[in-house]
Amino acid sequence: MASAGNSTSDARFLTHHALRIKGFAKSETLAEMTALDHAEVEKHLADLAAAEWAMFREARSLWQLTPTGKAEHPKVLAADVASVDLNSLKPHYHAFLELNTAFKTLCGDWQLRDGVPNDHSDAAYDKKVIARLVDLHGDAAPVVTSMGAVLGRLTPYVPRLSTTCQAVVAGQTNMFTGVMCGSFHDVWMELHEDLILSQGIDRAAEGSF
Repeated sequence: MASAGNSTSDARFLTHHALRIKGFAKSETLAEMTALDHAEVEKHLADLAAAEWAMFREARSLWQLTPTGKAEHPKVLAADVASVDLNSLKPHYHAFLELNTAFKTLCGDWQLRDGVPNDHSDAAYDKKVIARLVDLHGDAAPVVTSMGAVLGRLTPYVPRLSTTCQAVVAGQTNMFTGVMCGSFHDVWMELHEDLILSQGIDRAAEGSF
């Protein structure tokens, strides 16, 4: 069992759930997402594969859920949140959505400038945008911490966002909006998807992207 905050999640569920969020992932990425030992995650993946809930793509060393694994996910997710007061999550989620709107603007300002791709040749401009990322992270950290107090498996997002923000400040600019590299954007999108799945929200109906 893995536990944090006010709820406890089955460790194998954590691996299954993380793979549902990512779609495709290496076992190392799933270990980072779940805060579980890599060897334990690999055992869970082997168990999921034996049950025909997951499969391994050797060409890219990526795991993914099978149609059966995807179909079973809502059932195990329902069991995971059965003892959680999801209403307690709502005010924090609404705060997250406000930050999400600001984050989307921030990403746009990082990727584009005056309507054209930002070539990152203006260090002063980039520094200002990075400073705004630091401010946003400062606002987001207590919100995510509060959500983790309600639903314990959200807790790992706190250090993950902090680490990626620090990496951007240190000069690893791909860690801002890079894709499939564990960037701040990657972690933020994973958190958003986790919140939507956990609360049974229809993303399209909510208009939340």
